[in-house]
Amino acid sequence: MKQIVVVMVMLISIGMTAQRHDGKSMRKGPNMDMSAEEMATLQTKRMTLALDLTEAQQDRIYDIHLENATFRKEKWNEIKALKESGKWEKPTSEERFEMENTRLDRQIAMQEKMKNILNEDQYETWKKFSNRKKSMHHGKKKMQERGRRG
Repeated sequence: MKQIVVVMVMLISIGMTAQRHDGKSMRKGPNMDMSAEEMATLQTKRMTLALDLTEAQQDRIYDIHLENATFRKEKWNEIKALKESGKWEKPTSEERFEMENTRLDRQIAMQEKMKNILNEDQYETWKKFSNRKKSMHHGKKKMQERGRRG
């Protein structure tokens, strides 16, 4: 009887520790507690360190980052308000297609702007950086879909 109780306690403890512990931070968007200006400043400084940007390049890239951060913040607040009011519904396949198409158009525009601002070496480094970041995020997302922590 004692052995059965010990085995049951072990199984329950293993089951409890194997559960996902996303917590409150997982439901919060990335950096959404910061203002758009703060996000743009940090992104620009990271790029400056990675690509050794000139002052003129920094100013132009800051404007692009500010525009993108403002757009993301507005979208995030819009969806958050819909979810809190209970009116949010999962997008249909047509809506998802439209959102993805718009997102890709914005990425193409961003790439063109960066091509005009950066020199060739900086642009290639930026492109490697952005592709690596996307693939890392994609891998993390896939792990979460399979139920693994990550």
